[in-house]
Amino acid sequence: MPAMSLIEGIWRGEGTLLLTTRRLLTPLSILYRLGISGRNALYDAGILRSVTPVIPAISVGNLSVGGTGKTPVSSWIASRLRDRGAHPAIVLRGYGDDEPLVHRRLQPDVPVIASPNRVDGIERAALQGADLVVLDDAFQHRRVRRVADVVLISADQWTGSALPLPAGPWREPLSALKRATLIVITRKAVTDAACDSTRSAIHDSAPGLPIAILSLELGEIQRVDSSSPADVSELRGTSVLAIAAVADPRAFALQLERAGASVRSASYPDHHPFDRAEAERLAASLRENERAICTLKDAVKLAPLWPRAASPLWYVSQRVIPGDGVEYLDAIFDAALNARTTQRPSPIGPAESRHGD
Repeated sequence: MPAMSLIEGIWRGEGTLLLTTRRLLTPLSILYRLGISGRNALYDAGILRSVTPVIPAISVGNLSVGGTGKTPVSSWIASRLRDRGAHPAIVLRGYGDDEPLVHRRLQPDVPVIASPNRVDGIERAALQGADLVVLDDAFQHRRVRRVADVVLISADQWTGSALPLPAGPWREPLSALKRATLIVITRKAVTDAACDSTRSAIHDSAPGLPIAILSLELGEIQRVDSSSPADVSELRGTSVLAIAAVADPRAFALQLERAGASVRSASYPDHHPFDRAEAERLAASLRENERAICTLKDAVKLAPLWPRAASPLWYVSQRVIPGDGVEYLDAIFDAALNARTTQRPSPIGPAESRHGD
């Protein structure tokens, strides 16, 4: 069983063995939640101090581990801000080398700063001409004050279970949504009914908080060795090997199936660092008339490793389609744009400037 499938099986408690494993991990989850709750209490009490950055920030984050669409949504928000005349930058911690590369591919004209110290990253963005920033994966990072906290929840991954790490996928409980400005439900391959069910559950947990819907759909397909994209309709009636080292590879496979392809999956853990031998094995495993296709997140890693003599590697990115509640996002954009002239940064001492997350 692939590592990610095993972890997800533990989180869902599938079968006696995995359910037992989840129960054994539960004490660690309790300790994890106590640690997170204690840290949040220190911020709430003002013992740990938040600072106002040199330029306004919008945080895009989530409550669970991966798979909610933070990267495409953060990129889309930066694009919308740019369309309104802003000079945005994207700042992220940069745990995986793939995410900064994806952002640069999606928004080549937007500065992308990878820094474990978000305050320092924002200052670097300002020096590069940015007048506001989008913080990718920053809901749990409370040191930087922000104009708005946009929290993503995936309808594709929603189970209703709220077990924290490591027994479950949750970084924080649903009660943490009280810090959010807006909840965005993302959807890739779920039905309308499943999306509505997720929205109802979130509304019950966080009554009064606005909710928006963003659909993540397959964009154009493109060979990694070409700059000429093709329409995703070309996949109809074809066989594909779906290569995905992402948090939710099943949703990617379902999207390809909905595009009309017959899909065989090769799934890896999120942020998996491919090597040349793995790329060669994947290329050699292709069946007759089967096309290798991966996510953009994987293409930036696999492209330099893919054998030149093999059948070409294709990738597809996710495009954001606004749905219900987009007016709440527009209000956040307006607030961020206005804050460019009204925000006053906090004075930061040398010790604080060295402090990371």
